[in-house]
Amino acid sequence: MKDKEFYKAEDLATLLDVNIMTIYRYIKAGRLRAYKIGRDFRIGKKEFQNFLRSVETK
Repeated sequence: MKDKEFYKAEDLATLLDVNIMTIYRYIKAGRLRAYKIGRDFRIGKKEFQNFLRSVETK
């Protein structure tokens, strides 16, 4: 696999410089779609890009 297709919630928290609980709240509120695999959440790369577009200020 040449490029990651999914991010872990922890990866996004680090990338966005927010607390991990913020990512979990976005998932619970339905603002960020995620898959729960085992104990971890996985967020698709395209889903993350869509989320960023939805919170973009203009």
